[in-house]
Amino acid sequence: MTFNSSSRILLTGGTGSFGKAFIAETLKLFPEIQRLVIYSRDELKQWELQQIFPSSQFPQLRFFIGDIRDRDRLRRALEGIDTVVHAAALKQVPAAEYNPIEFINTNVIGAENVVQACLDADVRRVVALSTDKAAAPINLYGATKLCSDKLFIAANNIKGDRDLSFSVVRYGNVMGSRGSVIPLFLEKAKSGELPITDPAMTRFNISLSEGVSMVLWSLEHALGGELFVPKIPSYRIIDVAEAIGPSCKKTIMGIRPGEKLHEEMITASDSFTTIDRGAYYAILPSDSFLQGSYRQVGLQSNPVPLGFAYDSGSNPEFLSVEQLRALIREHVDPSFVPV
Repeated sequence: MTFNSSSRILLTGGTGSFGKAFIAETLKLFPEIQRLVIYSRDELKQWELQQIFPSSQFPQLRFFIGDIRDRDRLRRALEGIDTVVHAAALKQVPAAEYNPIEFINTNVIGAENVVQACLDADVRRVVALSTDKAAAPINLYGATKLCSDKLFIAANNIKGDRDLSFSVVRYGNVMGSRGSVIPLFLEKAKSGELPITDPAMTRFNISLSEGVSMVLWSLEHALGGELFVPKIPSYRIIDVAEAIGPSCKKTIMGIRPGEKLHEEMITASDSFTTIDRGAYYAILPSDSFLQGSYRQVGLQSNPVPLGFAYDSGSNPEFLSVEQLRALIREHVDPSFVPV
């Protein structure tokens, strides 16, 4: 049981794609929760979310305007909170290259503010969302998220005797999320032409509901210091284009600055501390003190082979064009018809 009638949760970045899905799933599975606080800085998006989840039907919800750059505001929002899901971040790769300090202030300094505010409150469980771009990053966005991951994992070293754990979940492209390739292609297909960066490019794929389920699983099973990675399929960008616009002209644009041909979630260097937990991998902290809790419960007994790496190009499971079409109808647009 992840939540109960006394649970008090704070969700940073709660008006984004993940936030909306997390709110809906949490209220469906755990309608008895005491409080779910939506912490974000955009009043319009909060107002729009309140139209979907009106207080008359969902008295558990609270809407708290604030920025993770503001530690004092975070401390106020965390009063009485026992669980934190940290989803707030700046995420657009080109924008990060042009505005690096803004991404550092939000994704790195903001993450440290969340850590410190949680240490000052009575929070017991923290799960932060990461990205595949944080594994061996080649762009600033990925680098800031790697820093964020390290801050949350290292926070377990300074929690003292608090009953508190910090963990991270890392996954690939979320199907249908704002700014992702599928909504872009659905819109571009109307013009009869689809821009392809590279025909060989691949990406991991996860649905919003799968991402939410992973966070809920992590909240229940994390011991502290793990970085969880899901076992999910890949797709080829050219197959996405074929699934959406088989009659469209495909124009090769070339890989953009900061992009990889294949995304990584576990590097070969991570293999020394990675274990297999069934539906997920867990990259354990290299710190021997934090690994001790895993040794105590015998969860280090299923390590991955040394040199193991997990990237979207060598992934054994790929989605077919027909599978992609079915997933688009299920998760993005029920009325979707290829053009």
